[in-house]
Amino acid sequence: MTRRQAWVMAGAAGLVGVAGGALGTRALAEQAAAPAGKAAIEAIVRDYILSHPEIIPEAMQRLQARENAKAIDTDRAALEKPFGAAWAGSQSPKVTLVMFSDYSCGYCRASVGDVARLLAENPDLKVVWREIPVLGPDSEAAARVALAAAKEGQYLPLHKGLFAAGRPDRATVAKVAGSVGLDAARLATVGKGEDVSREIAANMALASRLGVTGTPAFVIGDEFFSGAVGYDALAKAVAAARKS
Repeated sequence: MTRRQAWVMAGAAGLVGVAGGALGTRALAEQAAAPAGKAAIEAIVRDYILSHPEIIPEAMQRLQARENAKAIDTDRAALEKPFGAAWAGSQSPKVTLVMFSDYSCGYCRASVGDVARLLAENPDLKVVWREIPVLGPDSEAAARVALAAAKEGQYLPLHKGLFAAGRPDRATVAKVAGSVGLDAARLATVGKGEDVSREIAANMALASRLGVTGTPAFVIGDEFFSGAVGYDALAKAVAAARKS
C-alpha cells in the first residue's frame, strides 16, 4: 500500500466513525491492536469507500494540500526573499504572496491586475516576484533585463511596462526600458551576470520542487495555486494566511 493509499484509508476510517458505521473510532483502534485487526479495518474502509466514492477526490485534495504546505515550509525563506527590488508592498508584512511568472505568458498578464488590487487593498501584504522564463529565449531575455533592473531598484516600473506591452521581443524590451528611464543595452549586459543566472536557476529549482508546471503560479501562506485563478481565490487565500 502506498503512503497516499494509506492516507485515504485512514481518512475513510475516520469518516466511518463519524458517520456512525459499524465501528467507531475507539473500536477501530481496539481492533487494530488485535492480530486480525488490520485486515478487518481495511475491509470496513474498503466497503465504505465503495459506498461513498465521492470522498476520494476530497481526500486527494487534502493530501495534496498537506504535501504542498510541507514543501512550502521547507523553502519558505528562499521563496519569500526577493532578488533586489523584485517585490512590492509592506516592509513588515503579515502575509507574503509569491508569484512565479513569465513575460510571454498571457495568463500572467491577466493576473497583473488581480495582484495590483490585492496590494492596494491589503497594506500588510508583500508580493515577491520570481522570474521563471519557460516560454523561450525572448522570455529569458526579458527576465534578465527585469532582474538587472531589480538590482538597481527599478524593477516594478519595468515589470509593469513589460506586461502592459504584450509578448516581449528585443525591440519591445528596449522600448519599455526607455519609457521608464532605463538604458536597455546596459541592463541587457548586467542581466548576463552570474548573479542573475543563479537567480533564474534558483527560481526554476524552487518551481520544480513545488510542482510548478506552468505560469503563473502563486504561493500564499501554506497554499499553492497554479494558473490564473483570479482575484477572489487569491483574496481568500490572503485572508486565510492572515488568520493563521
